[in-house]
Amino acid sequence: MGFTPHGPRGSSSGPSSFTLPPGWAALFSPDGVDRLAAVEEQLAAGASAFELGARLRARGTAPDEAAALLGQAELRRKARLKFGELAQHLLFTPAGLEQATRAPVAHSHAQRFAAAGCRTVADLGCGIGAESIALLAAGVSVQPVEIDPLTALVAEHNLAAAGTLLGVSVPSVTRADAQEVALEGAEGMFLDPARRTAGHRDTRRLTSPDDYSPSLRFAFGLAERLPTGIKLGPGFDRTLIPEHAEAQWVSVDGQVVETGLWFGAVARPALRRSALVISAESSAELSAEADTPDAEVRPIGSYLYEPDGAVIRARLIGKLAAQLSAGMLSENIAYLTSDTLTATPFASAFRVLEELPVHEKQLRRALAERQIGTLEIKKRGADVDPAALRTRLKLRGPRRATLILTRAQGRHVALLAERC
Repeated sequence: MGFTPHGPRGSSSGPSSFTLPPGWAALFSPDGVDRLAAVEEQLAAGASAFELGARLRARGTAPDEAAALLGQAELRRKARLKFGELAQHLLFTPAGLEQATRAPVAHSHAQRFAAAGCRTVADLGCGIGAESIALLAAGVSVQPVEIDPLTALVAEHNLAAAGTLLGVSVPSVTRADAQEVALEGAEGMFLDPARRTAGHRDTRRLTSPDDYSPSLRFAFGLAERLPTGIKLGPGFDRTLIPEHAEAQWVSVDGQVVETGLWFGAVARPALRRSALVISAESSAELSAEADTPDAEVRPIGSYLYEPDGAVIRARLIGKLAAQLSAGMLSENIAYLTSDTLTATPFASAFRVLEELPVHEKQLRRALAERQIGTLEIKKRGADVDPAALRTRLKLRGPRRATLILTRAQGRHVALLAERC
């Protein structure tokens, strides 16, 4: 079906028409918002997707429209993890949702531009609009650009919805290649280079930095002229980080979600490495002028610390160790140990109960003697499949504990512990 999309404020820039996925026209129709809300309400009331689909078709809804409404309701349900209550006002594509920045992370990005005095920021490769929404909420005007026509249409819908909630004017989304669009008046740039093949579902990650779109060469070129932020994957090759960039690794609820590179006025003076740790309750940051050397290896203490993944990727374990009066459990193993317990948002703490035998039969017997039936297994530097090991251990009993399989001063150890 050919479709000429019209966003809430008129047509987007770029091609005048494209083919929407089957049934998607219903989502952008004048009554699409109400129809989708009704579907969500019935699902929340306990109706199954199968039942509701049959009900919609019986009422005359075309099968592809029913599928689109139900699919969008499911995407909104998943989106609450990233967007909170705002999700109920937005539309999503599967790939767009997967790649979208979580709301608290996008908020931290936007605050950098606001603090730097950037009044207008170009969001190049805006996706479904998560970063642009955060910029609008921070009082920054935004120029969103998206090359994919369906994603651009979804972004324009989302920006209109957010603009209504925020009471701010809504920008149109320019449909164009970010490397070719002419942007005037932008005082800052934000880029989320595509790390996947094109499409809206079943996408796969690219493995070569040369395949990024916009290219990293283009992104780094912009950064030489204007305050620029670049969102990259958490496993981004550190050797490609420009010397003058501030690199920040971000984790949300224990999961490392991105590497952010910041240039110019949105980079902080004298900071080149940082780890931002965000949870539902708070956020905290560990930062330094450069990678910090690991602490000295020391004997197993009363407590063991597992640094957050963002701290590990930022190579700030040494700085964290100094804060905790801790040492490394073993060289090149990301566990710290100390005789004292210090509260920190940058690591999970465990009280070491005792050292158990490493040999599996002896370990199984020791756990049985201690009546441990529920066991969390953690490992670093140990070649073992925790799920398979848990099955072989044949756990029984009312007690629970944590088993840490790792190396201490170079030797393999099995530590029985409890979370602090």
